[in-house]
Amino acid sequence: MATIDNKGMVHGTAGSVIYREYRGKNIIQGKAKAFKQTEKTIRSATEFGLSSSAAAIIRTAFEPAYFFKDGTAAYRSTQMVYRSILNNVSGEKGKRDLHDGNLSMLEELDFNTNSKLHEMLQISHSVSISVEGLVSVNLGSLNTKTDIKRPKNASGAYMKHRIRLMLVAFNFREEYFENLGVQDLDLEGYQTIESQVVTFTETVPENCLALVSMSLMLYSTVAQTNESILLNSREFSPCAIIGTFQSANPCDYPSIEVNYQPFNYPGREEKITEMFYKGNSLMVGLVNKISKKAISTNKKQEVKEVIPNLLQKGRVSFKKL
Repeated sequence: MATIDNKGMVHGTAGSVIYREYRGKNIIQGKAKAFKQTEKTIRSATEFGLSSSAAAIIRTAFEPAYFFKDGTAAYRSTQMVYRSILNNVSGEKGKRDLHDGNLSMLEELDFNTNSKLHEMLQISHSVSISVEGLVSVNLGSLNTKTDIKRPKNASGAYMKHRIRLMLVAFNFREEYFENLGVQDLDLEGYQTIESQVVTFTETVPENCLALVSMSLMLYSTVAQTNESILLNSREFSPCAIIGTFQSANPCDYPSIEVNYQPFNYPGREEKITEMFYKGNSLMVGLVNKISKKAISTNKKQEVKEVIPNLLQKGRVSFKKL
């Protein structure tokens, strides 16, 4: 039942309509309707949940690169991961993950669209990986005066520019990621640099997919102490994924709860970061959900078949049903 308070605001429900107050305004919305889940919708929900969880892991892994993300980064990254999985190279819906996906869909993923990387830092680049698993970034020439777009009223003549390249390996099936290195290129004031190749020293494990980011950081210098102060903010913090590499030899899908610990990776313990990833449990639970759905459907079908037969024999009382 809906009621009106002493401010004239309506609260409660009236039929299929819900009334509530928000910031001094009456909000009217319809009641959520229950719907029957089919096997198709169960699989789609599983895949979207997996994508959301994977995207959250990627954002966490690259925090040292982007510093400030915008308000829609979570939605945008989830959509791009979801599209990557939809355009997969193998696996069936609800039983596949990012190791099956088309990772090129993640390239040019900006963590902050208030300052898109390709608009703020106009430098050509390409990313490659060697047979040994070493990742290299080929950077074109750069003039810091003309090829970097800085915030308004910020003079580049007395500023330090830092281009950061970051390489992260992800193993979603064993639920960990590994920071394989950060390469910083520091430039003081206005200057021009020639093209160069930056190579990471850590190899990408065969069972991991790898993502490379590029970001731009600006610093002002305190003359008295020679300290550098980061000028990046929510309005200016360019960072994007510029390279992706699929797993050369991915692990099998886990059939039970994953419980790997850093000590399971001798010599790499300090670099291993455990994921709070829900994708594997969602895929494992998918089998149970579909089985329950099938059992429920079969029972309903049996009832539909049995009742007409009993009615014909006069053995059903609707008072008892």
